[in-house]
Amino acid sequence: MTPQFQNRTQAGELLATKLTAYAKRPDAIVLGLPRGGVPVAFEVAKTLNVPLDIILVRKLGAPAQPELAMGAIATGGVLVLNDEVVNWLGIPQAEIDAVAQREMQELERRDRLYRGNCPLPHVENRTVILVDDGIATGSTLRAAIAALRQQQPQQIIVAVPIAPASVCQQLRSQADDVVCAIEVEQLSAISLWYEEFTQTSDEEVRALLAEAANSYMALFLS
Repeated sequence: MTPQFQNRTQAGELLATKLTAYAKRPDAIVLGLPRGGVPVAFEVAKTLNVPLDIILVRKLGAPAQPELAMGAIATGGVLVLNDEVVNWLGIPQAEIDAVAQREMQELERRDRLYRGNCPLPHVENRTVILVDDGIATGSTLRAAIAALRQQQPQQIIVAVPIAPASVCQQLRSQADDVVCAIEVEQLSAISLWYEEFTQTSDEEVRALLAEAANSYMALFLS
């Protein structure tokens, strides 16, 4: 299979071309899912001239297969389980709770690291464009959507470069729209669709958020 994206930056540039309806809208905000979703979201926000922020979500890896998502947690105490995986593997509640507790600690660490003393983004009555670098099972995005719904945004638009068509269809029942640059029948690994898919570092996330904030403020003041 030939990779379709050079890297996350190029994937974000391509994705942004499918979101031009939201360009320069005062009610719009782009929220990236750290860490890999942030470089994609940065390019989307830059192209659309709208602010960039993050929403923190952590995948809950199955105990024996950590790469397989049995669910996800998000800011605000949101827990979303993939019942199909949980039932298939027979994962007891105690193991789910243990994994969720560990991931909550990492979520809180990242919140302190990325956001510091900055408040959470205000999304009430706004159009939220929720961006990741791809979708496998959709668990993390379902948790992000559930967390955002608590804050009563006007719209939630899920936007990703690559995802299975079946998962996109499922997410359309929870989000107001799903924009995907490339939909495929099956997706074994997001990385296969990228020539370069190195892990995004905490430092890169912080740098991109700072650059986006400075660029948007300069645009706002100009």
